[in-house]
Amino acid sequence: MSAGSVRLRGYRPADETAAIELWRRSWQHAYPAIDFSARLAWWQARWRGELVARARIRVAEIDNDLVGFVTVDRSGYLDQIVVAPEAWGSGIANALIGEAKRLSPHGLKLHVNVDNARAIGFYRKHGFAAAGNDVNPHSGAPVLIMHWHGAESDDPSRSGPPGG
Repeated sequence: MSAGSVRLRGYRPADETAAIELWRRSWQHAYPAIDFSARLAWWQARWRGELVARARIRVAEIDNDLVGFVTVDRSGYLDQIVVAPEAWGSGIANALIGEAKRLSPHGLKLHVNVDNARAIGFYRKHGFAAAGNDVNPHSGAPVLIMHWHGAESDDPSRSGPPGG
């Protein structure tokens, strides 16, 4: 699967079932010891009540199949970036993080599980820096708070460290 044929577009209500299933499959792949199917009702409620209600959602599709999405609220909080496991490493996540930055050019904030080294490395590669620690209010798991300080932090002509 290649990001070359990916198309980004706005979320539509008809995408709900595919988006939630993609979210579940992605998390199941990342954390195989947890039964995420048992949490499906919770995810549906969270999707409808929190994400769709408050965030701008952009989806990635290839040949009309949903392969990823990103959610960013008006404050610049990136709640979810999800890519189909079979598309990991294809560049789709790069396109989605670029879209998140376009939606919130003055900065983004996110929480990532501290045991998700793959995601932490991805965010660092894209200019995010650690900004503290917290606890996931849903699971109680420790999370790392990360910030991207806006388009100026991606400008290589700036002196100093990114976000500095």
